[in-house]
Amino acid sequence: MLKNLLFLIFMLPSAALANDWAVLDTPGTFAIMRHALAPGTGDPANLTVGNCSTQRNLSQQGRDQATRIGQAFRDRGLTFDVVLTSQWCRCRDTADLLTLGPVQDVPAFNSFFQDFSTRDSQTAEALSLLADRADRPFVVTHQVNIRALTGQTTRSGEVLVVRHAGDRLEVLGSILIDP
Repeated sequence: MLKNLLFLIFMLPSAALANDWAVLDTPGTFAIMRHALAPGTGDPANLTVGNCSTQRNLSQQGRDQATRIGQAFRDRGLTFDVVLTSQWCRCRDTADLLTLGPVQDVPAFNSFFQDFSTRDSQTAEALSLLADRADRPFVVTHQVNIRALTGQTTRSGEVLVVRHAGDRLEVLGSILIDP
């Protein structure tokens, strides 16, 4: 019971901000997204970057979700200069399926779920990469990375509208297109 209550409280801020498209008009905002639906948790111990057979991957439902998310952004005329992504296949595939701009692999957005010793250095590197950008990025990464960057958790396929705020990303809104 307590575990369920804590889960609901933890998820409430994200759910309360759902589908804030207009916030993307705020100067300096960009999008950061948890990869689309990839059932399971973590990855096998033998994970190899670039070898999708060693990783947890998008389901067909997740692939469809990523395509719908990208279409929803395009339908609203929202554009991004670059899609920055984790090198994990579920993020890279999500980024490709969004078709919102050229995709660039960024190791700072790789998951540290199985090795939290890199959390602080990766988070600092990611914040540095996102600071004072002249372009408008769309970021695809993992729940643990988003939590470290924003202090907020996300669901699969959830997009947070954020802006750089020094030592973190400030969340201004959220967009969720269910799988």
